[in-house]
Amino acid sequence: MNDQPRRRPAKPHRRPKKDPVRFLAFEALRAVDERDAYANLVLPPLLKKARAKGDFDGRDAALATELVYGTLRRQGTYDAIVAACIDRPLREVDPPVLDVLNMGVHQLLGTRIPTHAAVSASVELARVVLGEGRAKFVNAVLRKVTAHDLDGWVEKVAPPYDQDAEDHLAVVHSHPRWIVSALWDALGGGRAGIEDLLEADNERPEVTLVARPGRSTTEELVKALGEDNSLPGRWSPYAVRMAEGGEPGALEAVRESRAGVQDEGSQLVAAALAAAPVEGRDTRWLDGCAGPGGKAALLAALAAERGATLLAAEKQPHRARLVGRALAGNPGPYQVITADGTRPPWLPGTFDRILMDVPCSGLGALRRRPESRWRRRAEDLEAFAPLQRGLLREALKAVRVGGVVGYATCSPHLAETRVVVEDVLKGRGGEPVEAEWIDARPLVPGVPALGEGPDIQLWPHLHGTDAMYLALLRRTG
Repeated sequence: MNDQPRRRPAKPHRRPKKDPVRFLAFEALRAVDERDAYANLVLPPLLKKARAKGDFDGRDAALATELVYGTLRRQGTYDAIVAACIDRPLREVDPPVLDVLNMGVHQLLGTRIPTHAAVSASVELARVVLGEGRAKFVNAVLRKVTAHDLDGWVEKVAPPYDQDAEDHLAVVHSHPRWIVSALWDALGGGRAGIEDLLEADNERPEVTLVARPGRSTTEELVKALGEDNSLPGRWSPYAVRMAEGGEPGALEAVRESRAGVQDEGSQLVAAALAAAPVEGRDTRWLDGCAGPGGKAALLAALAAERGATLLAAEKQPHRARLVGRALAGNPGPYQVITADGTRPPWLPGTFDRILMDVPCSGLGALRRRPESRWRRRAEDLEAFAPLQRGLLREALKAVRVGGVVGYATCSPHLAETRVVVEDVLKGRGGEPVEAEWIDARPLVPGVPALGEGPDIQLWPHLHGTDAMYLALLRRTG
């Protein structure tokens, strides 16, 4: 008689099941990390391909979008939570593993997905993209995360506000500490204002359309969208907001470049420059940093209504091509060229109006590009500074006496806004320029809380726009 214990039959090997929604979201997160890609550029073609294969419907696309953007926006908070659940430094966790973990944490703490579904789906994704061994690690960590809700975790991992206010806000609102400090300096005021701003950075921005004057109207866009999916712009007379999302490219006016997608802050900058009083001639306009073309298209339309000509210059050839597409079909005369605004091909005193929307850190658009907050460093501003000053200095040379220059940037950081303008006007780092400030506030009528002037600063939490800055300067000699 055989006394050996009977062995249980081995479980049949089960191949992990690929969840197309979470796999696509993981692909997008890896592209952001590995290639320094931007989610708003990576995600749309992935979704389009999935739809074409029949893998996705509208709800799937919405979930994939939420997983990508939610994970990126809350990465700092989720990193702190994961770090509290593991027995090694966070830097020793492989980035693909951390992407799966953070996406799992977002499902657990930032969505209404049931706990068991969030854990099991994340572990299954880990089996597909990481392998069985690391899937067990993901399972163990996420089960620890289920011990608390988001508020409970934040209370555990964030330092108390009264001990370290900036670090507390950095963890709670998922921003690097240096950005919290910079935004607080630019905003001024107490705790409530900076918390409102940081919270606004973590909200999904509305899709806003612009009806380019003489080519489209807000009424046309509202009719195309339907009244249930459209809201009037808050501040810009050319704006229509999409209430329920959707695909702007499906609109005929957008396909024909008669309308476009453009934040209201960007619209207001172009409109304010166009409304600024100039002395004498007003026929030659310049957009000196025109890519990718949103402001240039609005300026070209406004110029055409007055019989003026717009020259749109962009240093990068691929961005110049985007400008050309945005301006295609403009009823008035315009020209798009590839040119460096710091070494301009035009003669001094050529233009009546100039917009110089300079390259910057992009801290004003963290709602739209949440990965920028983790990619940027404080020292990056030092690299932008000479370029920003050089572009403004050349713009003031290129405008004629009595003409107007608009210096704009999608950043509220003082080192990229008022400090640049003051340095150029005072001749720091170059020749002094004879120019005077124009009060820009009356040129954006109805918009509150613009600051003490004469420049204006828009804010996500106050205006529902990107944090655009604009200074208007008139050349006096």
